[in-house]
Amino acid sequence: MNFSRRTATVAAIAGTASLALVLSGCATDGGDGGSGDEQIELTITTFGTMGLDGLYAQYEAEHPNIKIKATNIDTGGNALTDWKTKQASGGLPDIQAVEEGWLGSVMEVSDTFVDLREYGADDIKDRWLDWKVGQATDPDGRIIGYGTDIGPQGLCYNGKLFEAAGLPSDREAVAELFGGDNATWDKFFEVGKEYVSQTGKAFYDQSGFIWNSFVNQQEEGYYTKDGELNVEGNKTLESFWLKLADAQAAGLSANQAQWDWGGGKAFVDGTFAVFVCPGWMLGVVKGNTEAGGGDASTGWDFADVFPGGASNWGGSFLTVPTTSKHPKEAAELAEWLTAAQQQVAAFQAAGTFPSVVEAQSDPGVTGANELSEFFNNAPVGEILASRAEGVVAQFKGPDDALIQEQVVGPARTALDAGDADGPTSWKTLIETLHQLVG
Repeated sequence: MNFSRRTATVAAIAGTASLALVLSGCATDGGDGGSGDEQIELTITTFGTMGLDGLYAQYEAEHPNIKIKATNIDTGGNALTDWKTKQASGGLPDIQAVEEGWLGSVMEVSDTFVDLREYGADDIKDRWLDWKVGQATDPDGRIIGYGTDIGPQGLCYNGKLFEAAGLPSDREAVAELFGGDNATWDKFFEVGKEYVSQTGKAFYDQSGFIWNSFVNQQEEGYYTKDGELNVEGNKTLESFWLKLADAQAAGLSANQAQWDWGGGKAFVDGTFAVFVCPGWMLGVVKGNTEAGGGDASTGWDFADVFPGGASNWGGSFLTVPTTSKHPKEAAELAEWLTAAQQQVAAFQAAGTFPSVVEAQSDPGVTGANELSEFFNNAPVGEILASRAEGVVAQFKGPDDALIQEQVVGPARTALDAGDADGPTSWKTLIETLHQLVG
């Protein structure tokens, strides 16, 4: 499924002095020794709503010898499959976007990515949050990716639907409704049950995103910090799974197909009222609402609260595979796309919250923009900055994404459909884990 996306309009006029600098900088090609006048095509593969699409034309205008051929894959899961296939065949692009959930697998083949220190990564690494750089650093100290966004989570909700259910709609009151700084998942489910009793409609779209959010806010997820599997026998995860089953039985889940909301109609017709929102998901909500015929008047808002506290879902990196014929130019493009000004533009396009420290406090992030206007003039940048406090990067093991997609996914589908109760679906999950992972 392709998401509707709004990208920032970026003016691009290169001055004479900057053009001379660009041509001088391209005079020595780290890949094939081409001159600055050589026409070079750089391929880049991204996924989901990264907010980069509107930037390529600007870079091309400022670098007349560069042509960017971009491919965007609809979801992270499909992009992971695409990366694994091309990693095995040697058909990777010059720049490959990598999601944080893939890092375990990526680090197993980190030597197939360019060490960006060869192109100045050590000189600019202070741009980013320390833990973001740490995630992209392999055991040998090689920096293999430049960070794009991070995924602090707030709560999207439909104020009109809340009002119809007799619940508060003001975002500060909504934050307090869920417990404010002490918000818990138990309170979230409690409010959900009240909403269902008042409306007869579901509270959230499906259980998978709720589950993923909970797992990500644990100190250790599917793997321990030492790299050991951490699912079977994990009473914290099992207990929450059973709570999801209870919530499903109470009608809180709309049993939507994951990443498929009927062309966006479910965001418009009242199918559900809340949605867990890392920054990048704000663009997904906006795009799907508009695709479904809605707009800012549909009622979606964004609250500075999240059940269970700080949680990071997602965040990505731009890497340069060693198969690139133009690693120097690819590294330069990756560096430019992840610089502060470009991270601000990406945020305005898709809500992807910057991992570059300078960009986080930029007025283009903290102030009003088209995205905040859609969410009832919510200060989305300020809220995401607040939600980022306390976020700690979680270790992702080699099969983290596989567990999420192929182990948890089918069990979650059966749970939401009512085809299996909590204990039965958890047992199936563990059995599938043994079959696919060990």
